[in-house]
Parts: sequence; C-alpha cells; structure tokens
Amino acid sequence: MKVSQKGLYALEALMMLARRYHQGAIKIREIAYEEDLPEKFLELILLELKNARIVESVRGANGGYQLRRAPAEIYLSEIIRLLDGPLAPFGDAESLRDLINRDLSHRSLYMVFLAVRDAAAKILDSTSLADLVSDAGSRGGTKKRQHRKQPSVLPMVVHASRTANEG
Repeated sequence: MKVSQKGLYALEALMMLARRYHQGAIKIREIAYEEDLPEKFLELILLELKNARIVESVRGANGGYQLRRAPAEIYLSEIIRLLDGPLAPFGDAESLRDLINRDLSHRSLYMVFLAVRDAAAKILDSTSLADLVSDAGSRGGTKKRQHRKQPSVLPMVVHASRTANEG
C-alpha cells in the first residue's frame, strides 16, 4: 500500500474540514492556504470527494466545501481506497488469497503480504477523521504550515559519515 500525493492532500484537506466541522462551508482558497496545498489540484480532489459523497459543496457568498458526515463517521480506509485503490500490495485481498491458493511455492510470501494488508486495513478501518483531529488538537490547534521541504539527512548519519572519513 502506498498513499499518493493526491491521497495525502485529500487527507490533509479533510482533516482541516473536520477541525472546522461545525463552522459551515470553507472556501477552497482558504483550505489551500491554510493547509499549503495547490489550489487547482485541491479543486479536483474535492470534486472527487464530492462525487463519493464524503464532502458536499455549498453555493453562494458563504459557500465552499464541508464534510457530508460527521468526522467520526469518515474512516481513513474509505478515503485511501477511493483515491489510491486497494490496500494490498498486489491488488485487493481477494487477489492475494487467489495467489496463496494457486502459487504454492510462494504461498508463504503471499500470506505475509495478506497479513500486512489485513493489519493495515484494521488500523485504517478503525481510524476516523475525528481520531486524527483529536490527536492533532492536543498538539496546539491549527496554524498555517511552513512550505513543504524535502526531508533532510539525519544529523547522526552526517556525523557518522564525517567520523568515518576523518578517522
């Protein structure tokens, strides 16, 4: 299972809508600004989420997008499956079960993949947007994020490389 950039953006936008669930519709521009997401890409993502009945749009001066259901009723598995497909590394769970039954020489490998898929599904099926927001809220609320940066090398790795080269 891999969460795409599209899936990650959708989850971030949905978390923002969950934090503001009782405040009504939020404009795309405001979501994009607050979450530091590309506005045009976000429009396409929200349209897909609307078609899947996860969000709804509200027209007018106070219009925008809002969650269609309570944050506690929207689970990560639903969002990830919608945007990124099955949770299993080789298609869906049924495909893995088929491989387990057909390819006996690699059966144990596919059984591990199925166990990983089942563990991931269990976590994603039991984690709602409300769970994410309540965890994030305990760390200080909503602030505009700094621009995204590429991950840097860990200091201990840099230090270890210098030590090896200096010694």
